[in-house]
Amino acid sequence: MTKFTMYMVRHGQTYFNIYNKLQGWSNTPLTKKGIKNAVDTGEKLKNVKFAAAFCSDTTRAEQTIQTILDENQVSDVKKPTTSPFFREEFYGYFEGNDMDQAWYLAGAPHGLPTFKDIVTKYSIGKAKDFLKDADPFHQAENNEEYWHRLDQGLNLVKNDPDIKDGDNVLLVSHGNTLLSLVERFGGGKYNITQRPANGSITKLAYDGTDFKITAFNEQ
Repeated sequence: MTKFTMYMVRHGQTYFNIYNKLQGWSNTPLTKKGIKNAVDTGEKLKNVKFAAAFCSDTTRAEQTIQTILDENQVSDVKKPTTSPFFREEFYGYFEGNDMDQAWYLAGAPHGLPTFKDIVTKYSIGKAKDFLKDADPFHQAENNEEYWHRLDQGLNLVKNDPDIKDGDNVLLVSHGNTLLSLVERFGGGKYNITQRPANGSITKLAYDGTDFKITAFNEQ
């Protein structure tokens, strides 16, 4: 199997980020700061040659990755592959709700009133399960549903014929998605109770068999 390094970037700041609202499959535009996040990250990565680029099919991710690719001086990739596989967790009824309130409603029945409390005692996966349980429509993704989708995204990257041994790949995704990947592939080395910064870089190495986080939340 092909070995590669994936540079995973959290999209630039959005209005829902400012307002502390859950933003999964819903979408708000990048702020001026969010556009600058994308430009600044593009500047940092301008000399990294990418063999392929992927992002979720949300405008915040698409705008961020296109800005990064436009800034890049050494890659032949000009447009990303977009896919719903790379979307943020679907928060169901809680889409657009105050983040702290939503996680309180998810965790309080278990004596865990914050996202950090849930993750510290259990896991990000358990937080997903609790949120689905608290959703009166039960449409939020639980951990099994979430990974069934995201694993298809990882397979999309692994099976891309344009990616050769030693190549770099660009992925623009979302805060909780990056945390979920770090929880799964980080070996317990990183703090997963707080979201990575907008525009930050997290690196995921694939050795042909397994994934491993090699850097997290670089700014």
